Amino acid sequence: MEYRSFGKTGLEVSVLGFGGAEIGEHGVGHKVAGNILGAALDAGINVIDTAECYSDSEELIGKTIAHRRDDYHLFTKCGHVTGALDHLRLHEWDPRLLAKSIDQSLKNLQTDHVDLLQLHSPSEVRLRKGDVIRAVEDAKRAGKTRFIGYSGDSDDAIFAIESGVFDALQISVSIADQESIERVLPLAKKRGLGVIAKRPVANVAWTRTRVASSDYAREYWNRLKKLKFDFLAQPDAFSTALRFTLSVPGVHTAIVGTSKPARIAGNVEVASSGALPAAQFDAIRARWREVAKPDWFGQE
Repeated sequence: MEYRSFGKTGLEVSVLGFGGAEIGEHGVGHKVAGNILGAALDAGINVIDTAECYSDSEELIGKTIAHRRDDYHLFTKCGHVTGALDHLRLHEWDPRLLAKSIDQSLKNLQTDHVDLLQLHSPSEVRLRKGDVIRAVEDAKRAGKTRFIGYSGDSDDAIFAIESGVFDALQISVSIADQESIERVLPLAKKRGLGVIAKRPVANVAWTRTRVASSDYAREYWNRLKKLKFDFLAQPDAFSTALRFTLSVPGVHTAIVGTSKPARIAGNVEVASSGALPAAQFDAIRARWREVAKPDWFGQE
């Protein structure tokens, strides 16, 4: 497994991280989650990324691998609060709710601090008010997180970077989501931010014959039908897609989730196989430039 220096944080992160959304949202249960997370850590994955709103993802992580806390960098997000704090009836970006959400996350994760606390995609308008930024800065001063980050895309991400506040950026990067490669990532690199690629295999949307209009993967499904990458018909399409994202300059780690323990080994093998050949990477970029519409913005 390759490890990269995570920007100005100085953390050494595995190029493949584990995204915790699927174990929460697919209801895998304690035993299966433990098998998945244990296999990930045993294989050298040292980035675990989750969020308070990913159903019981944080709790599953806390229950199954808190005893191995020194083996991984723990990232979570605040905002879009659900579940235990709904009764407070506060707006999701109310700083009072964020503070309680952060404490709830630490309780769920069975730790006294996370390595990275990220604001979960507030808009530029919301960021400009300053109160949500102060909420995560307060958490950092209190020792509840080592670093703070922003998760989001496009103009919102650009503002977050230019604010000079954040240590890291989580942003969409994939074969079906390349806006950030020219617009955002060079700026993040210039400012020394650690970069996490979210949705790095475009939700594997090309494998599906139909996608409901309400489905999270619908936009990527539509885009890929227009992009018509030849390699998507090949058995190693997943490998090509993930290696493309890991070959993008400025990306330090790409988070891939799964609800199936058997997939961990295959994902690690792909991530360990190195960058795409330059000609193949350039061909994917060229096809995007040829086909992509002006409104193909980064997808949250």
